[in-house]
Amino acid sequence: MAASDHKPITPESDKNKATVEALYSTLALGESDKVAKLLASDLEWWFHGPPSCQHMMRVLTGESDYLAFPFHPRSITAIGDDCVIAEGWEGVQAYWVHVWTLKNGLIAQFREYFNTWLTVREVSLPRGEAARASHTLWQSQPREHFDRSLPGLLLAI
Repeated sequence: MAASDHKPITPESDKNKATVEALYSTLALGESDKVAKLLASDLEWWFHGPPSCQHMMRVLTGESDYLAFPFHPRSITAIGDDCVIAEGWEGVQAYWVHVWTLKNGLIAQFREYFNTWLTVREVSLPRGEAARASHTLWQSQPREHFDRSLPGLLLAI
């Protein structure tokens, strides 16, 4: 599922998507100085999955190099003005989703989900209404023949 009608693509979301695409390209080239220029100095990070699978954070901190677990996004989707989601599979046993939040052109927050299906929903409480409105903005796209049972999470934004 792509971005819904509730979060239209804007020039800002296009720029943010390009920043995330540049991050993956720069990582693949091993240009850590250029990677650092894309990240806020106080990058906030969240992880869900087996502790041994915190691959992207290890790459971002220099603990491991990109070749130890090369990320090749199969899709990169902008959600609203500040969120970009990348999804990919590396072999039969590895499915990942990265949720990047950007502020002022820099990546300010990173959420890594490993071997976890993810649904991203917009949840809001309009003024004067008691019921919450909720719209699915993005959902993991299971690869054909990917028959493993994985935990699912809901990310509310």
